[in-house]
Amino acid sequence: MNLGIVGSGMIVHDFLSIADQVPDLNLTAISTTKRSEKIGQELAQKYNITKTYTDNEQLYNDSNVNTVYVAVPNNLHYDVAKAALLAGNNVICEKPFVDTPERARELKQIADEKGVFLVEAITNIYLANFAYLKTHLDQIGPVHNVALNYTQYSSRYDDFLKGIIKPVFDPAKDGGALMDIGIYNIHLAVGLFGKPKTVHYFPVMQKGIDTSGTLMLSYDGMQASLLAAKDSYVTDQWSYIEGEKGTLKIKGSIGQLNEIELDLKGKEPKKVDLNKYNDRMVAEFVEFSRMFKQKDKVAADKAFDHSLATLEVLYTAKKQK
Repeated sequence: MNLGIVGSGMIVHDFLSIADQVPDLNLTAISTTKRSEKIGQELAQKYNITKTYTDNEQLYNDSNVNTVYVAVPNNLHYDVAKAALLAGNNVICEKPFVDTPERARELKQIADEKGVFLVEAITNIYLANFAYLKTHLDQIGPVHNVALNYTQYSSRYDDFLKGIIKPVFDPAKDGGALMDIGIYNIHLAVGLFGKPKTVHYFPVMQKGIDTSGTLMLSYDGMQASLLAAKDSYVTDQWSYIEGEKGTLKIKGSIGQLNEIELDLKGKEPKKVDLNKYNDRMVAEFVEFSRMFKQKDKVAADKAFDHSLATLEVLYTAKKQK
């Protein structure tokens, strides 16, 4: 996978710090805005990225690039992904995918016509602990109640309160708690239980943006409450999947799924951590690298179908803000 990166924000720095753990990955190019040109050059030097650009089109058309990682603000995902696909590149697009299901389907049609892959970068569903959750639902089921909590006091929230608005809290850039961290909750719920029958979002709004909010998903015989908060602080964070025969407990971040506890009725609780890597981003990119190398269209299509189902829930919730 000869990767061209579009963007230079925090997520790019996080990814580059783990890129050497991904098999068959060549860091071929990075493209930034002219304003961030120096950052791009510094990243290229630090991580041995072959070329730097301040023109995305040059990166898309670089003959040595076959995959583009879209790591720009949310409101730019669609345009950047579309241009990269039209140039004949595989695309890995950061979460949340794009802003509407229609646009996601349009991008998938372009990818299919070009014979390339389109996937969403979302950490939790590629973790081994996610697979453990999914394969142990029957042991605790039937499941009737789910409470997912992703609370992460934002490093940009204090600035937000002072009127300094960064992209993560900017409505014009598709910011907000739902889009930034609530998406992890939705991916987990859809990945485990499928699409819900109804979706209702109850946001805490400040200065025109949801700084936190609770998403309620209804299923046959089950209710799921998904809390995402960037304006609150908690030290001991737990999520629960509760069934008639037991409970699956998740400690900490829904984006990382670092520790799972299986608590079956009448038995001693069992703590589990099957995640293979120290950083949450490694597993997803290892799978993307495998998928692209083996031209595994079945896996790529399955990943897209999951992302589309998640986006349909997200889109419904967004309209209720």
